[in-house]
Amino acid sequence: MSSKADMRTSRSRVRGLGSAKSGTEHFISQRVSAIGLAILTPFFIVPFAVALGQPWEEVVSTYKSPFNAIVAALFLLAVFHHLKLGLQTVIEDYVHSHAWRTGSLLAVNLIGTALGFAAAFSVAMIAFSV
Repeated sequence: MSSKADMRTSRSRVRGLGSAKSGTEHFISQRVSAIGLAILTPFFIVPFAVALGQPWEEVVSTYKSPFNAIVAALFLLAVFHHLKLGLQTVIEDYVHSHAWRTGSLLAVNLIGTALGFAAAFSVAMIAFSV
């Protein structure tokens, strides 16, 4: 133990948590989502670029492929998850009013989750269309 006084409780020292309780988890989650996006991006962009500007039937046939549909859904879910984490950090760092901070965090979580699932649902609707 260092010579400085450790103000954490015994339990928090054992769990390795600092004063913020979840900062490490948030940091790691954001980095993992960034790595996932780095891996998924080329697999999403290539079929998307090929389908861009094509007739609707071509786009549907591109995303009827299970690989393309799964990659697109995972990519969109990861984008909105990463967006939520980034906006949460900005709000926590720069919004000082407790009411505004709470409302903003709630709005970011609700809207980000809704948009992520809506995007994944849209991909599923295209993939399973007849």
